[in-house]
Amino acid sequence: MTAEQLKEIISQMTLEEKAAMCSGDDFWHTKAVERLGVPRSMVSDGPHGLRKQDQSGDHLGINDSIKAVCFPTACGTAASFNRDLLYSMGQTLGQECQAEDVSVILGPAVNIKRSPLCGRNFEYYSEDPYLATEIATSQIKGVQSKHVGTSIKHFMANNQETRRMSSDSRIDERTMREIYLAAFEGAVKNAKPWTVMCSYNRINGTYAAENKQLLTDILRDEWGFDGYVVSDWGAVNDRVEGVKAGLDLEMPASYGVNDALIVKAVKEGRLDEAVLDKAVERILNIVYRFVENRDETAVFDRDKDHEMARKVAEESIVLLKNDGILPLSETDEIAFIGKFAKKPRFQGGGSSHINSHKVDSAMDMVAGMANITYAQGYDDAEDVIDEKLIAEAVEAAKAAKAAVIFAGLPDAFESEGFDRTHMRMPDCQNKLIEEVAKVQPNTVVVLHNGSPVEMPWVNDVKGILEAYLGGQAVGGATVDILFGRVNPSAKLAETFPLKLSDNPSYLYYIGEGDVVEYKEGVFVGYRYYDKKNMDVLFPFGHGLSYTTFAYSNMKLDKEKMYDTDTLTVSVDVTNTGKMAGKEVVQLYVADKESTVLRPVKELKGFTKIELMPGETKTVTFSLSKRAFAYFNTDLHDWHVESGEFDILIGQSSRNIVCQKTVYVESTVEVFKKYHLNTTIGDIMKDPLAKPFLKDILDACTMIEENSTEGEGLGAAAEEMQEAMMGYLPVRAVISFMDGTMTHEKLQGYIDQMNACHASSMHD
Repeated sequence: MTAEQLKEIISQMTLEEKAAMCSGDDFWHTKAVERLGVPRSMVSDGPHGLRKQDQSGDHLGINDSIKAVCFPTACGTAASFNRDLLYSMGQTLGQECQAEDVSVILGPAVNIKRSPLCGRNFEYYSEDPYLATEIATSQIKGVQSKHVGTSIKHFMANNQETRRMSSDSRIDERTMREIYLAAFEGAVKNAKPWTVMCSYNRINGTYAAENKQLLTDILRDEWGFDGYVVSDWGAVNDRVEGVKAGLDLEMPASYGVNDALIVKAVKEGRLDEAVLDKAVERILNIVYRFVENRDETAVFDRDKDHEMARKVAEESIVLLKNDGILPLSETDEIAFIGKFAKKPRFQGGGSSHINSHKVDSAMDMVAGMANITYAQGYDDAEDVIDEKLIAEAVEAAKAAKAAVIFAGLPDAFESEGFDRTHMRMPDCQNKLIEEVAKVQPNTVVVLHNGSPVEMPWVNDVKGILEAYLGGQAVGGATVDILFGRVNPSAKLAETFPLKLSDNPSYLYYIGEGDVVEYKEGVFVGYRYYDKKNMDVLFPFGHGLSYTTFAYSNMKLDKEKMYDTDTLTVSVDVTNTGKMAGKEVVQLYVADKESTVLRPVKELKGFTKIELMPGETKTVTFSLSKRAFAYFNTDLHDWHVESGEFDILIGQSSRNIVCQKTVYVESTVEVFKKYHLNTTIGDIMKDPLAKPFLKDILDACTMIEENSTEGEGLGAAAEEMQEAMMGYLPVRAVISFMDGTMTHEKLQGYIDQMNACHASSMHD
């Protein structure tokens, strides 16, 4: 439907009808206007499966939903580093929505993993905004290729569950732009999601649902978003202010309460009716976009989609450790230990909880193998060490050639609605692993969890598979990897720290009262651990394979460039092992010298390739200005400082295998005006300023000559005096002269320096 046609419909609506369009009809539907032929449309959770509720709705996953297919959660799909795979998964979700008459699926969630404690981390992609951008973009494009909308969420800084409906995320502009807004920006610009869901929390004092800077100035005016903004369910604080700010649709229904407030505000002149009309137009545009592209022939083939879920799971499982134990032999006696071997934890709790039409456990997948024995080992109902269950597991492990322990976090340890208080696994599971490893040197641990855990037994076992919350087909995918039918290819999308207190947000996470200060700034995840040169359990980007890869022949297409140019990077990758496999080639950029505090390196490119044994492929990357830039808060824009940048190719953030250097010249000169408190040292670094400072520099010389402090200390005294002079504010030279220098004279010199710079920049 054209914009003119939409405007014509809106012109026929009463004020009350327009206000009503801006809130839900019930928990999952927009309102209809029957007299004008406006249909209502359905939205539904969630990011990794369709949680369509036919009966009573809720946002915590309590009430029943239709039988559907649960794909791996975002913590796993991001680890795939596979854009094409996420596009295909998105297509499948879009097809399911068409079959079920769902116009918008609520997701993906691209909030940054600030802390391992966030109860909803399993629904979020990564600690890295570039990776989150790329994975989200692919999934959104896949869903929307089926003419079904997505709702990228939660916009923004929804990084904890504690007080999530009232907390105030206090974030400086640079951190916001580089870390917490970046994934939304990239996905909105590249994939054009139909809708954006605002978060519950406040950002720097203003609720997201009424934050004009976010919803209008940045999202629409700067990024070009043209869909509608919907509230998270129950996120509206002040409905009228929300409309003014750019919040179009309130969900769920307010049953007319907030609609009346909108009507009243228009009648009293506090809300321009044209603003309301625009909100209605944006909502109707999406409603009709789905209606006019409705596929009545679409079929929800659950069994077929189950196989797709298995394929995604295979590329989402990370091989963290392998001391020659994996893959296992299918003929060896092997003990499968742990309740999760029979009843895997394959998804998280809350609004994304899927009513799976079937679930494959690891034991289901080895049902025909007589050489596999089973012992429960623990119960996940509560964290109690059951000595009898452990003893049975130990005996089973002793009798086998290898033991595979299925462990991780039960539902009670992580879910939407609350945050974790520690990074530990249940004591009963840690004890089980400890006791089995004592009697069975060939022990492998398979983890089912949505966020990093501490591993006190990491050195006592030979293999570790991170299966994350791998969806309903996780059992088959895990068994295929354990026995080498599938070569693991996933890489960690987050850092596993040694312990919780190593995390950069450790002192500030959760906050005090409702105020949460993001004091770690841009140093989130590997950006922090690398800057601090800290040991970690497993680094960002880490993941092993059953084959090996060699990198060679790295090339840059230029050694020097302007920040407006594009740099092409290529590298050859060879499978040097005996098994076909997929490798994630990671590109990081490092600013070698900067006037601002920057991370050691940042991910700016990745490609996943498949190679047969002995095969070589050339991988190519293109890097533009954004790959080298930081967000300059004086310019309120992205800025590149002239200088050298290292281009790093790695198998993880801590395993860099090739590197070369490029010089990037900035096309935007940034000059901070000089003033009376500018230091002598800063001025002396500036060739344009030095000619105006002869009298001041002479004064500096006189200070040195008259100084007796440090006499007899030799080189140390010289270094001390040089440092003191370098840090001396310009105004201070007056105190060391004979009255010939005044504030007015100094200000004259400063004005000349600033004028010189202004003229230079203009030229």
